[in-house]
Parts: sequence; C-alpha cells; structure tokens
Amino acid sequence: MECKPDFLKKWRIDNLNQPKMKIKTYSIVILILICSGLKAQIKNSKIEIVKISGNCDMCKNTIEKAGNKKKVSKVIWNSDSNEATITFDTLKTSEDEILKRIALAGYDNDKFLAPDDAYASLNACCQYERNKKTVSKKTEIKKDKEHEHPTIVKQPQNSLKLVIDAYFQLKDALVKTDSKGAALKAKEMLNAVNSVIMDDLKHEEHTVWMTKMKDLIVETEQISQMSDSEKQRKVFMALSNNMYELLKVSKYSVPVYYQNCPMYNDGKGANWLSKDRAIKNPYFGSQMMSCGKTIETIK
Repeated sequence: MECKPDFLKKWRIDNLNQPKMKIKTYSIVILILICSGLKAQIKNSKIEIVKISGNCDMCKNTIEKAGNKKKVSKVIWNSDSNEATITFDTLKTSEDEILKRIALAGYDNDKFLAPDDAYASLNACCQYERNKKTVSKKTEIKKDKEHEHPTIVKQPQNSLKLVIDAYFQLKDALVKTDSKGAALKAKEMLNAVNSVIMDDLKHEEHTVWMTKMKDLIVETEQISQMSDSEKQRKVFMALSNNMYELLKVSKYSVPVYYQNCPMYNDGKGANWLSKDRAIKNPYFGSQMMSCGKTIETIK
C-alpha cells in the first residue's frame, strides 16, 4: 500500500458513496499530511498493513516503541482493529525484521509468535488471548513483476548455518584488513540473522538465540556501517563471543576452532572462531598473522 493520488481519490469516492458517513475535507488533508510526512522522514519507503495482537494503550506504546527506528521504520498500531501500519526504508530494513522485534517485545503478529517468557512478562491488562499456531514450512511463490513468471524461493534447511557462514566470511575480510569487504560481509550476516526461522531451531539453539539475537543484530549493523578496520575489529571481538555461545549448541558441518590472540585489546586478549586450524589473526592481519593459538575445538 502506498500513499499515491490514485489511492486518495479512490478512498474519497468510496466513502462519498456511503450516505451515512459524514465526510469532512480536513480528514482527507490529514491523510495526505500523514502519508507525505512519513515519506519525507523515511527514504525508499514502503507501507504494509499487518495484524498484531494486543489490547490497550500500553500495548500500543510497547508495540510502536519496538517497531520504530528513527528514519528507518515507523509503526502505528490500532487497538480496535489490531492492525498496524508499518512504513519502512526497504534498503535498511524489512517487514520481517520489524515484526521480529515486536514479537520479542511480547506480541504475536502475522509472521512471528512471541516467546512465552516475553508474553508472560507483559502486564495483566496487556495479556491478549493467544491463538498459537505452528508456522508451517512453506515454499514461497513470488511473481517477477517485469516478466510475470513465478519464481520459487525455498526457505533454507538450516538458517543458522547461513549466519555462521557469514561470520566466517566477515572474519576472513578482517584477516585481509579489508574494511569494505568486512562491511559488506557484515551486512550479509545481518540479513542472515534476520532470516533465521526460529521454529526450525532446536530447544537449546532457540534458548541461546533469543538471548543473543539482539546483540548480533546491533553488532553486525555497526560493522556494516564502519569504514575503519580497527573500529570493526573492536565490535568483532564482542560478536565473536556471542557467536561462540551459539556454536556451542549448534552443530556445524565441520569442526570449528576457537582461537585466541593474547596481544589484542591492550594485552587482555581477544577470541575468534575459524574453520581453519592454522592461525590467521583477524585482529592484526598481516602485521601478526600467526599470533595466537587454538584454545578449544567445537565438534
């Protein structure tokens, strides 16, 4: 749904055809102002209307706070219809990413169920009646608008593997001190994090994922926006710690080596994960490529 003149014209005609409805000129003006205002604030904007469960004004505040991100996304939720209008920058986020944040805040929606503990932590007045459904694994069929040919997009069998693979590619870019490559791989990792199908995760994986997902989103987003390798490495240190916790409960296709550089971070040391037994230091690159040792092998 987009705020275009044709849409406004249709809205006005449809409502004028209803004799019981009192139409005032200022209502159309307000609609125009809202649409144009949101588009002015958010570039590359797209608007979607989705169902989000909830009860009251407190729910409204929580839902909108979880979904809103300055100049990136704006959520307006209606407690009467349980519908939200989501406006977002398609180059910086996605509908799925916004709805995941709202689910993490405790609110079931069209695509994601809130974790039980998040729902339980809501105030009594906010605990809406839940209609929990198992999200089926579907093959999504999209139409190519230009050629009108259906394109089949299959969900990955192991969405966590995409996150782990992207992490290794990011690590390799830092080994080369390639800040542009690292930023690109961090963006790919962010997309992989946002694409994880939580219903596919095993119990242990799901438990760790729910505690680490927010950090992974923040850290990959930060690295993707940095152009300095040293700044990227500082964030990568925290990212590696979170990925270690995830890999401990998730089986990867090959052994993973948990490695340590004792010199980095003012001599406090820093860890990273690698598929290679040989040390290739992502914190110093060619300056001290072989500095470090394997401290654990994860199988």
